[in-house]
Amino acid sequence: MARAVEIPKKEVYTYDDYAKLPEGAPYQLIGGKLVMTPAPSTHHQDVAKKLLVRLFSLEEKGLGKVFHAPIDVYFEETETYQPDIIFISRERLDIIEEERIRGAPDLVIEILLPSTAYYDLRKKFKVYERHGVREYWVVDPEARSITRYENGGGSLIQVEEVEERGRVGSELLPGLELDIESLW
Repeated sequence: MARAVEIPKKEVYTYDDYAKLPEGAPYQLIGGKLVMTPAPSTHHQDVAKKLLVRLFSLEEKGLGKVFHAPIDVYFEETETYQPDIIFISRERLDIIEEERIRGAPDLVIEILLPSTAYYDLRKKFKVYERHGVREYWVVDPEARSITRYENGGGSLIQVEEVEERGRVGSELLPGLELDIESLW
């Protein structure tokens, strides 16, 4: 049985504090705060599974590696997230460490939950932008939509939004195109 770890109360937490949490603890380090993220709904997990199936086919083609939450992605001392799905291109596999991903994945996919949407759309968005995430997808199961952003010159720019029906593609991964209706 895992031993409880006492984390002292602090104004700003760092990666060293975060790393002391027990494996699988439901927290992310966002803006120096330990933010509890509850387990996602079954619908969220179903959407994630369908996205992963598509992405794993690209991994099998040798284009890079796909990971899904929970996995730590370290951006800086006060920013370590567990995105729902990430892709790291073959050319950048060196950012994969034994305990974490160190640096910006090429693709980040966040599936919104009411409890985490603020972080995904605001705080984490800015960090993804600043650290050079090349493509960011925001999947909203409630609105049945996907919004796709590309990093152009240090800014994540919305390039596509598909609601209910339609296809979403990827500049980063030309073989990735999906009919969003199949996700719901």
